[in-house]
Amino acid sequence: MRYFVWFGYDGTRYHGWQYQPNGITVQEELERALSLLLREDIHVTGAGRTDTGVHARQMAAHFDTEVVFDCVHMVKRLNGVLPYDIGVSKVEAVAADKHARFSATARTYHYYIHYGKNPFCQQFSLQMHYQLDFGLMNQAGAILMEYDDFGSFCKTGSDVKTTLCKVTHAQWHQTAPDEWYFEIRANRFLRNMVRAVVGTIIEVGRGRMTLEEFRRVIESGHRTQAGESMPAKALFLERVEY
Repeated sequence: MRYFVWFGYDGTRYHGWQYQPNGITVQEELERALSLLLREDIHVTGAGRTDTGVHARQMAAHFDTEVVFDCVHMVKRLNGVLPYDIGVSKVEAVAADKHARFSATARTYHYYIHYGKNPFCQQFSLQMHYQLDFGLMNQAGAILMEYDDFGSFCKTGSDVKTTLCKVTHAQWHQTAPDEWYFEIRANRFLRNMVRAVVGTIIEVGRGRMTLEEFRRVIESGHRTQAGESMPAKALFLERVEY
């Protein structure tokens, strides 16, 4: 029987989702909890990977087991043994061929920024020290949807077979006088892609890159042409769609 687990996590303490030889990961903690409760070795497959320090408001993973259990009760049991910074919202039985990664049709990320020293934003948002032109940055976001090759925003040395992605939404939203977030939705994302996209769009917003230069960055296919990768603490995987 195949099951999906829906959960979220504060990634501050973790070296990302996927197993790493040099640090604790979310995958490791979820497998530990499931193996303990089901009394067998459980391997989970996630909807994707998140880098060190990146958070997830909604992540999905699947696992297989012959053990029969009550899904609602399993949510309570998992939350009882998982660390404080990982929370399960749902466990459900699914078709045997439903895959957490390959069956996903879209993923959405948010990147949060704020102005001024705000103790309630510091952990999950990036403080800005310069003014940005959000109208211009939204024009840059719209340009992303005209392209399908995003090699310019892929971490150098990544083991990807293709740098093709379909971006269907890329826009800045204001939530308070001094608080904004960038929302980007695509069928898939490359390693480090969102933070590199945000860093490059911010160059546009600061007046250090024109929209035409932004286009040339995308068309170049070279990571060295794009802006810096923004800090991980302000990035959230918001939702995965199937």
